[in-house]
Amino acid sequence: MGDELVALGAVLLAAGLLARGGRRVGLPTIPLFMIAGVIFGPHTPGVSLIDEPHALELLATLGLVLLLFNLGLEFSIRDLVDGGRRLLLVGAMYLALNVGAGIAFGFALGWGTREAFVIAGIVGISSSAIVTKLLVELHRIANPETRVILGVIVVEDLFLALYLAVLQPVIGDTQGVGAIVASIGKAFGFLVLLAIVARKGSALVGRLVDIDDNELLTVIFVGFAVLVAGFAHELGISDAIGAFMAGLILAETCARDRIERLVMPLRDTFAAVFFFAFGLTIDPNDVRSVAGPVVVAIVMSLVLNVVAGAVAARAYRLGPESAANIGLTILARGEFSLIMAAFALEAALDSRIGPFAASYVLLLALGGPILAAYAPRFGRWLEAVPRRGRADNPGTR
Repeated sequence: MGDELVALGAVLLAAGLLARGGRRVGLPTIPLFMIAGVIFGPHTPGVSLIDEPHALELLATLGLVLLLFNLGLEFSIRDLVDGGRRLLLVGAMYLALNVGAGIAFGFALGWGTREAFVIAGIVGISSSAIVTKLLVELHRIANPETRVILGVIVVEDLFLALYLAVLQPVIGDTQGVGAIVASIGKAFGFLVLLAIVARKGSALVGRLVDIDDNELLTVIFVGFAVLVAGFAHELGISDAIGAFMAGLILAETCARDRIERLVMPLRDTFAAVFFFAFGLTIDPNDVRSVAGPVVVAIVMSLVLNVVAGAVAARAYRLGPESAANIGLTILARGEFSLIMAAFALEAALDSRIGPFAASYVLLLALGGPILAAYAPRFGRWLEAVPRRGRADNPGTR
C-alpha cells in the first residue's frame, strides 16, 4: 500500500509541476499532463513512476466520470433553445464538416471501420475546456462572435453524448447488426429516461442535494455521479454517458452553482490522473509511424475550421475578424479526443490510434491557442485582401 501511495503522489506531483512550468509560458495543462505520463511511463528511459497503466485504471475512470459529470452540469438546454434554429444549423454545419471529414479520413487511412468512427470523434470535436479558457484569457467574452463560439460548444456537447452512445456498441464486443442496433437502442433508451428525470424529476432530485453543508453535498453528488455511471456501465453503456446525464440532472436543481464550484478541484485532480494514465500507454517510438496521418489531420482540421468560422460569421452577419476568431478559437482539441482514444485502447482497436491521438491533440492543444491569439490579425489581413484587389484593378466597381 505504501508503494502505491508513493507512486500516486509522485504521479500527481510530476504532472502538476510540469503543467505549472507550462502555464508560465501560456500552455494548456491537458497535453502537459499527458506528456508527464509519457516521460515517466514504462516506454521512456529514466524514472518510471508507474510500470502498468492498469494500476491507475479506477482513479483514471473516476477522472473521466468527473469530467463528463462537470460537462453535464455546464450543458444548458435553455441556451440551445434560446439560440434558435440558426444556432443549431451552425453547430450542425460545424460537426458535419469536421466529423464527416474525420470519417472519410479514417476510412482513407485503412485502419478499420471501427477505427474510422473513433478517428472521426478524435478530429471532429473541439476541447470545451481549452476554448472557454481561451475566451477568458484573450479577453473576448464580450466579443459579438463569442455567443456563436459558445453555441457551437453547446451543440458539440450534445452531439458528444449521442456519439458516445452510438460508438460504445460499435467498437465493443457486440456482434452482428441486430445486436449493435439493440445496444444502440438501449443506450438511447437510457439517455431518454435520464433526460425525462432531468426535465420532470428535478424537484425530487433537488431534495437530494438540498443541503447547506458543503461536505455532505460533495459526498452526495459524487456518489450520485459515480452510481449513475456505474449503472450505465452495467447496462453495457459507456460510463461517460451516465456521468454526463447525472450532471445534466443536477444542472436542473437549485444547487447547480454550488456543485459546479465544489466539483472543480476534484475534477481537475482526477482528470490529471486520467490524462497521465493515457500518456502511460504511448510509446514515443510509435509516433513516427503516424507522423504523416497526424500532419494531414492537422491541416484538414485547420482548413475546415477556418471554413466553418467563415460560414458561421456570415450566418450572423459578422466580419472577417469575427470569422477568424470563431474558426481558430474552436480549433484546439483536448479532453474529448483523448477520451475517444481511451475507448479505442480499451476495445483493443488498432494500436496506432493511441500515438495518433496523442500527437494530434498535443500539437493542436499547443498550437491552437497561438493561432487563436493571432486570429484578429489574420481576419484583418483577409479583410484587406479585397481592398488590395480593387486597388490593383481600378476599373473594377
